Amino acid sequence: MAALIEDYARVLFQGDSITDCGRIREEPQDLGKGYAMFVASWFSAKHPEKRVEFFNRGIGGDRTSDLARRWEEDCLALKPDLVSILIGINNTWRRYDKNDPTSLDRFEEEYRAILDSTKKTLNARVVLCEPFLLPVTVEQKKWREDLDPKIEVVHGFAREYDAVLVPLDRLFQEACGKRDAGYWAPDGVHPSLPGHALIAQAWLKHVGS
Repeated sequence: MAALIEDYARVLFQGDSITDCGRIREEPQDLGKGYAMFVASWFSAKHPEKRVEFFNRGIGGDRTSDLARRWEEDCLALKPDLVSILIGINNTWRRYDKNDPTSLDRFEEEYRAILDSTKKTLNARVVLCEPFLLPVTVEQKKWREDLDPKIEVVHGFAREYDAVLVPLDRLFQEACGKRDAGYWAPDGVHPSLPGHALIAQAWLKHVGS
């Protein structure tokens, strides 16, 4: 497919700890140690002439409500040409470890607010990544009842907003046929280095490298 990243573009990765992945907040150009860094490195090595800038503003622990609150500062103000969003697993996780659920309606409302403000303010392409889960415990298997409907919401938004969908949950389910879930994400949520590399490869495949 044709690349969506034009010359001199600004690409922004947004999300929770999976995107954050240890980035140094005091260094605006730091991309962390995960898939955002892999994507930027591989893309820049293949297309040095494009002079693309990559930014990471993921923050560990974030849910859609947190992302919505900081969207003006951490997205719109940066004026990206392409915005990649990976959010949702904490909306599910907090239901089970903190008894603090996010209803499906609220998840949809908060996510829509993010997309609407992006569409209204920026002339940017949007990439929506499925939140994902690789259950490594019996308890985590129950999380699917909460997460699966939220993944379907993301699918609907991809169609509605003409966004690129990166099907990470499906990707990891397939990957677990080759190695166990703990290989890709030791705690079922946070990817290992091979897990981050898998995300980056899928991202580049669907966005166009």
